[in-house]
Amino acid sequence: MNLDAIKQVYLIGIGGIGMSGLARYFKHLGCEVNGYDRTETELTKTLVNEGIAISYQDDVNTIDAIFHAPTAETLVIFTPAIPKDSKIKAFFESQGHILYKRSQVLGIISESRFTVAVAGTHGKTTTSTMVAHVLKDSGYDCSAFLGGISSNYGTNVLYGNNNTVVVEADEFDRSFLTLHPNIAIVTSSDADHLDIYGDRSHLLESFQLFLDKVVEGGTRIIKKGLEFKGQISYSGHKIADAYASNVHVRDGEFFFDYQDTHGGIDDIHLGIPGIHNVENAVAAIAVARLLGIADEAIKKALTTFKGVKRRFEYIVRRPGAVYIDDYAHHPEELRAFLTSMRKLYPTKKLNVVFQPHLFTRTRDFVDGFAEVLSMADNLLLMEIYPARELPIEGINSSWLLDKITAAEKQIVTPEEVLEFARNEKPELIVTVGAGDIDKLVKPLQAILEHA
Repeated sequence: MNLDAIKQVYLIGIGGIGMSGLARYFKHLGCEVNGYDRTETELTKTLVNEGIAISYQDDVNTIDAIFHAPTAETLVIFTPAIPKDSKIKAFFESQGHILYKRSQVLGIISESRFTVAVAGTHGKTTTSTMVAHVLKDSGYDCSAFLGGISSNYGTNVLYGNNNTVVVEADEFDRSFLTLHPNIAIVTSSDADHLDIYGDRSHLLESFQLFLDKVVEGGTRIIKKGLEFKGQISYSGHKIADAYASNVHVRDGEFFFDYQDTHGGIDDIHLGIPGIHNVENAVAAIAVARLLGIADEAIKKALTTFKGVKRRFEYIVRRPGAVYIDDYAHHPEELRAFLTSMRKLYPTKKLNVVFQPHLFTRTRDFVDGFAEVLSMADNLLLMEIYPARELPIEGINSSWLLDKITAAEKQIVTPEEVLEFARNEKPELIVTVGAGDIDKLVKPLQAILEHA
């Protein structure tokens, strides 16, 4: 496929975070961009405002005629999350189009560039966004395809004037195996996506294949303690090739020192909270130093880093009320998030609203979820968000709740969450999960800002 020849692009499942990034990229290049998604969201509304036409009906009659015939100027991209019985997908196949996965297109875009790829079962979105921000803010520059909306730039795709691209490398469906990184980071390799991989050994095998894709002379940056070999190990709390020390909170803000084999950087102020984000910052600093970025520029960039939407995002922060929203949907992500909450607010009652994501993930990691959710003082547990799955008999939120030992716990509907906020006016509340729990953010914000 010759990307330079492409003039029109259709994306099936355009509302996904990765797909929307490609939509914006091709729109930026001047292409006519259309797409389909089953649900209208804030993100799809933004794409429409940017001049991208979107249909929410799986109906071939909604497809503009310019996309019908397969030509060298037409590109059709689909996400693996699209149902196999999609009428729009079937139409393009029947017309003779070659359909490309998002990951394949990303691989083609990045293959001729100096690529920094960040992989991991968790931590990759914040780390890749942090790397991109350090490169942008320091003046080094880069393009970037991110798995979340950067709070600094208000988008999930960045356009640079050099040959460097930062990519969030997604292990779902083995998508990251299309990449050939010059620098690869692996942040974590906890068991996840077992509906795809079957067991952790196959997941680890896939990560090793990703690391094998690093170009000759490239650099592998691996979190200390993982099973993989690399040139640089890093940690937020252990001695490694690159590591953080003297991690502490001052006036509700995180500070730390950085050390590697070339020397240290003292008293770095991180613009976002979280012990886990200190560790993410260590990886970002390691990349920046490899690229020759000055220490003072690195420090400034990390101070001004505002994070990623739905990653430890402060929604309300005023005397008497703190509300934070986070995307955590795996036990280890939850552990990192809730541990940081305890460090930041040790004396406040921690009210946690959690929506499990996928029946298979809940089933596979039920004991881990039960353990970390028991860290809450009060747990408001929503029903499982099914996403691409059908229900599994016996796997539900009541089953999970029975295993949780939090002092206060209950199953709630979205409306009952809002009623709780109105009546109890909690000093500290968090919403956590990867489903549609984000629909609660604005109404909760409206209640808590004036509680």
